Amino acid sequence: MADTNKQQEKAPEYKPLLSPDRKYPEATVYSVSVGLLMVIIFSAAAAYLGLKVGQVFEAAIPIAIIAVGLSSALKRKNGLGENVIIQSIGACSGGIVAGAIFTLPALYILQAKYPQISIDFFKVFLSSLLGGVLGILFLIPFRKYFVKEMDGKYPFPEATATTQVLKSGEGEGGGAKLLLLSGLVGGIYDFIISSFGWWSETVYTTVAHWGTVVADKAKLLVKLNVGAAVLGLGYIIGLKYAFIICCGSFLVWFVIIPLMSIICGPDTVTFLGTTFAGVSAMAPEVIFKTYARQIGIGGIAMAGIIGIIKSAGVIKSAFSLATKSFRGKKKGAEEEAVVRTQKDLSMKIIVWGLVAALAATFIFFYFGVIPDTGKLMLSIVALLIVAVIAFLFTTVAANAIAIVGSNPVSGMTLMTLILGSVILVACGLKGWPGMVSSMIIGGVVCTALSVAGSFITDLKIGYWIGSTPKVQESWKFLGTLVAAATVGGVMIVLNQTYGFTGPNALVAPQANAMAAVIEPLMSGQSAPWALYGIGAVIALILNFCGVPALAFALGMFIPLDLNLPLLIGGAIAWYVSTRSKDEAVNTARKDKGTLLASGFIAGGALMGVVSAIIRFSGKDLLAKNWIGTAGAQYVGMLMYVLLITFLIYSCLHDSKKPKEITKE
Repeated sequence: MADTNKQQEKAPEYKPLLSPDRKYPEATVYSVSVGLLMVIIFSAAAAYLGLKVGQVFEAAIPIAIIAVGLSSALKRKNGLGENVIIQSIGACSGGIVAGAIFTLPALYILQAKYPQISIDFFKVFLSSLLGGVLGILFLIPFRKYFVKEMDGKYPFPEATATTQVLKSGEGEGGGAKLLLLSGLVGGIYDFIISSFGWWSETVYTTVAHWGTVVADKAKLLVKLNVGAAVLGLGYIIGLKYAFIICCGSFLVWFVIIPLMSIICGPDTVTFLGTTFAGVSAMAPEVIFKTYARQIGIGGIAMAGIIGIIKSAGVIKSAFSLATKSFRGKKKGAEEEAVVRTQKDLSMKIIVWGLVAALAATFIFFYFGVIPDTGKLMLSIVALLIVAVIAFLFTTVAANAIAIVGSNPVSGMTLMTLILGSVILVACGLKGWPGMVSSMIIGGVVCTALSVAGSFITDLKIGYWIGSTPKVQESWKFLGTLVAAATVGGVMIVLNQTYGFTGPNALVAPQANAMAAVIEPLMSGQSAPWALYGIGAVIALILNFCGVPALAFALGMFIPLDLNLPLLIGGAIAWYVSTRSKDEAVNTARKDKGTLLASGFIAGGALMGVVSAIIRFSGKDLLAKNWIGTAGAQYVGMLMYVLLITFLIYSCLHDSKKPKEITKE
């Protein structure tokens, strides 16, 4: 509490770029139109790429770059506020796409086995729209806590990078040039990997003979993503959180996976209802995906519950504010006293909006999802599952984004599907109707959590820049509507063109995983409760020891190759900020590195979109015969060392503090 109080005392001292005492152009015809155009373009691109490879690129940074470029080309004055709105509206694409494609394609996958299942545009559209609206409304009461009161406690890596991009459009000196330089370096570096495959994106210890032997016999494997964007992400996250995240990975990959292989062996073993079959014959990656990762899901769920308990005061204050608003205790002069940069939508609008959204969700479930038998009771149960889980996990999603810039939405959705399925089965809903109901419920919750996670990034960007939260919040609903309609249409077209089952179908890995989990549950089989329980116990122990449980659990859930670069980036940030005895010089070097890291992230994200467009056009430029060889991995290691050297040298070479990263 003492730390929080200190934050509350310090928060008003922060001065954003746009003065709270002045009004600036924000939601204009130009900014809203461009933002909606970005929603359509990036929703379509992200949906295709996500269903093809299982990764949804974050659209915030590429959209920010486009917004800055358009503003400069059109010579718009005072365009910073407009650019924030363009970015905020456009970023709806990533949240809606992730929520939809991680779950709803499972209906098409299950349809191949259960032809009674029907899918249409409105099922996809309404589940995405209603989930997105709920995510926005559930998050707004927590905006002040995460964005203002906890300012300085969380790294917000993606928000940091996007803010630097937006600020670069206002600068005239070294900051903008430095961001452009690092953006080119990071962008070209990652573009070569993803489009041409001149070196491997991930290097493994199995590249050496001894590594193959150790991986096969002891199930010990080390792998590292050598991309520029992930390295930049680690630099911004910093050494503290990166180390905690990697400790979670180390526990799973270097302790749990080898132990599972030894204990379970080649036989089929059942422990507390969880069946382990032929574990010793599996590769470490397969053990991780099949069993060990479930421990991370349990850890995330328990860390979320712990976070909810710790946030009880914040939740209570949000309810108190809602009550006061309805009683009319906040009127006139008190409302006027709130500065522009702290004005949210009124609590009356939020509460009535939630009532309307939940009512619409109930109607959707009643008429479009739940079968005739027990329709009323099951619709109420489904609504309660959505409302309770989406509300409680909203803070978990916001915390995860604030810490690592990555939302474990697939893990939380998987937990939602399991809990929802168990409840629905207990209420008498089984078989294919239960599968449809569970997947739609999961789709609504997944979208709510995904949108809430991405929206906290937008609001943090607005806080640093000096935007009006009320404006961001208001126009987010329109962006969500357009994104939901776009994703619904694109998913149907992709299903008709490629399909989600069969030889040349889209991979849709998350949706396949959801379908694989939901079918046995609705057929009377059990979930891996033992693994979830182990993760929950680990989270409880960590919390007792004072270790951030969510960061550790994220490390258990996210693959090792994406966590190790975070540790390397965090170590670089520590190194460059501790070389001098002069703290001012150390700070300048650290801040310069933040600009460089932001450029890596921005360049990698933008060129990722370009690479996706090239693939979508049917041009395959990848050196497939080379990319999988040991030589490609060795080249990858060499290029990664050169990239790290560039980052360290650039930070230490000039100690002059760039203007773009000083707080005005």
